[in-house]
Amino acid sequence: MAKTVFQKNQRVWVEAVGAWANVEKIVAIWAKGFDEPVRVTYDVGLGREFFAHELKPEDQVADLNNSGERWRLLRATNKWQQPDDCRHHPFPGTYPVVVTDPNDWGGWRTPGAEYDRDPHKIERQARLIASVPRFQSIVRELIELVAESPEDAPPVLLELAKQASAIERYVNEAPAVVAADDEAGSAVA
Repeated sequence: MAKTVFQKNQRVWVEAVGAWANVEKIVAIWAKGFDEPVRVTYDVGLGREFFAHELKPEDQVADLNNSGERWRLLRATNKWQQPDDCRHHPFPGTYPVVVTDPNDWGGWRTPGAEYDRDPHKIERQARLIASVPRFQSIVRELIELVAESPEDAPPVLLELAKQASAIERYVNEAPAVVAADDEAGSAVA
């Protein structure tokens, strides 16, 4: 018996081709007398059908960042609209969810009405947010590279490293916690 491993519109890494693709169609082969399909393949638009062992989900592909964070872009089913009602969406019937926790808990989501208003913008934002840990590791490498020999770095690279350091400080700064007594005192004053 075979079970489906991937869902329609899921982004997968096709190992045999060395490229990303989206599952366009799930092809299940049924046999008489069986409750489940005997074979499942996936059409990803690359000219032939692939078995599950030839594909890897996006969250299992080796991450390029050094921070140890594995942010992933997953697709959730749109409960409020049928795929026929939202043909203008890039992936009708689903919306992107960026998961920032190893247990698929925390992350970033967008309200359905906002996604429906401009789905291409939200898809881009989701890809950008999911890529932040990799961008951050590249920025850290740039800062370290310039810090090793600042006198040898071109002025343009020095300026980029300064801007990157300022953004890195902003991202890592924790806001000061205001005690309840301080709030009461500042409200009176």
